[in-house]
Formats: sequence, C-alpha cells, structure tokens
Amino acid sequence: MRVVVTGGSGKVGRAVVRELLERGHEVLNVDRSAPDPASAAAQAPFLPADLTDYGQTLEALSGAELMSATEAVVHLAAIPSPTHATPDVVFSTNIRSTHTVFAAAVRLGLRRVIWASSETTLGTPFPTPPDYTPVDESHPLRPESSYALSKVLGEEMARQFSRWSGIPFVGLRFSNVMERADYAEFPSWWEDPRIRSWNLWSYVDESHAGQSVRLALEAGTQGAQAFIVAASDTVMRRASRELMAEVYPGVPVADRVAEHGTLLDIEAARHTLGYDPQFSWRELF
Repeated sequence: MRVVVTGGSGKVGRAVVRELLERGHEVLNVDRSAPDPASAAAQAPFLPADLTDYGQTLEALSGAELMSATEAVVHLAAIPSPTHATPDVVFSTNIRSTHTVFAAAVRLGLRRVIWASSETTLGTPFPTPPDYTPVDESHPLRPESSYALSKVLGEEMARQFSRWSGIPFVGLRFSNVMERADYAEFPSWWEDPRIRSWNLWSYVDESHAGQSVRLALEAGTQGAQAFIVAASDTVMRRASRELMAEVYPGVPVADRVAEHGTLLDIEAARHTLGYDPQFSWRELF
C-alpha cells in the first residue's frame, strides 16, 4: 500500500516505517522533525508539516509532490506523554492533530486509518486499581490526565468519522514503548514492584509496535476498533500473581495469566489482527 506515516521520525514511527518498508509498502514520513539519517525512517521520503493545520494536513495526506494516490494513513504524531508539555498544550495539540488527520483522511477517501491510542485510556497510572486483570478492551475507560483524555476522545472521533465515511479506523492502545537500549534500565526496577506498577509492569517492544501497525493495515476490520498492544510478558522477574498480590491485593487475576504473563490483555489483537509479539527482554539477560 501507499501509506503516509505521521510522526515517522519518532520512537514508534521509526519502527513502523522500517516494518512497512521491509514488507514492501511505499511510505511517506510526515513529521515536524527530519528523521535521524542513520535510522530506517531516513529511507522513506520526508515531508515536514504542521499537522495541527488542516490545509497542511490535507496536502500531506494526499502525498503532496512526494507520493501519488495515498491509500492509508498511520497517525502517530502527537505529544507523547502527559509530561512533555503543559496539560492544555498536550490536550489541544493532540486533539487538533487527530481531528485534522481524520478529517483529511475522510475528505481524501483513504482506504484505512491506523492511529496511536494509548494504554492510559484504561486508567494508567492507576490511582484507582483496575477492576480485574488482565485489563482488556471491555474495561471501563478512566483517563487520568489531559493526555489520556485526548486519546479517549480520539477514539470517539474515530467512531464518528468511520460512521460518517465507512472507512475502517483502528486505534492501537500502545503500552510503554521500548527500544533495545531501554532494556538496560530494567534491573533497576526489580527490587521494588511499585516503581513500575503504574501500568501493571507492562511494556511493548518497538518491533511489536511495528508489527501491530502493519497487521492493522492489512487486516479486514470494519468500523472503528481499538486494541491493546503490549508484550506478552511483564518487565519484572517476579511472577505476575505475586506482583498483583503485593501491590493490588483484592484485584482478581484470571486463571489464564501465565507466570510472567502480561496484565494488559492482548488477546483481541491476537485474534483479530494476528498480533504475535515473540521478542521478550528476557532474551537479553
């Protein structure tokens, strides 16, 4: 497919551009910042654009003069956490850019829209314990920051734009994304389970993120759907049930959770998209 990737110069974007190029897709990277020349993202054409501006977004998603007949967009561009700017800036930037990308995709009649939602829609960091684990797509949405709220409202925008247009929208609720250099920090968390309890000790490798985006592009889904995307294990050496009993006593843990199994449920992504996160940080230690 001919795919525009917004935010292709960022952490998730680099992995997505690499995955799509390796699988034969044609990619245009649209970002405010040029990619690192040493990254795989540098192999794709680059178009600088401000995605909070509808006119620029419309031209960018059309491919401008760099790619003809765009078929799909992968929208990753955003302020990536609640701490990267003030709450209002985070919220207004993310909401505005998501709206312009969705609206431009519909105006251009693209075939699919894939976009980055977040595990934070589910209540992370959990000031209130989750109702049960593993937390799945049926769990109540509990945004606890302006960043998380922008993602929840983005999911609602996806539902309405899909309803209006018939275009399939897929939101990917990414867990905390890790590149290979990030795994050196893991041992510093192992003695105190509360350090990483904020997202149930979950993570997602950059390769998993790239795979999930590619599968979402290639899947035959309809309407607007959102899927949790995480690794199949936690960041901890201790068993998942032990961690829950110590930090979140009383929260039910399903029998099917493996010894070190993820507490963010990825079964929907497995079943519908074919998501299969094979790599684990345990291969490195």
